[in-house]
Amino acid sequence: MAYFECLHELKLTVDLMNEAGISGMRFSVSETAKWGDVSVGPKIIDASVKKRMKAVLKDIQSGKFAKGWIAEYKGGYKKYNALLRRGANHPVEQVGRRLRGLMPWMKKRSIKGAQASY
Repeated sequence: MAYFECLHELKLTVDLMNEAGISGMRFSVSETAKWGDVSVGPKIIDASVKKRMKAVLKDIQSGKFAKGWIAEYKGGYKKYNALLRRGANHPVEQVGRRLRGLMPWMKKRSIKGAQASY
């Protein structure tokens, strides 16, 4: 249930925000969801998150991020591939594969081989 709510409802939420902004999304969801957004959201996205995001932006603007990516490329993508493997084996992915298999209306997509272009 948590997988479905977190990942499958995400598209609906993002579509609503694209169409009408955050206030428009809040207008379209339940009072319970709205309460969670305004009461719990600030506990998760707080000043410490904003501080870390600013640090990442600084790395991008200074070229540090690009230099790290170039070094990763030249080193044969070792860390990059390890991080991708770890993400693919995360429990949410395992649960997701099982649940999507129970959803005949979902278009099946292969993520094997060359990069997909949807």
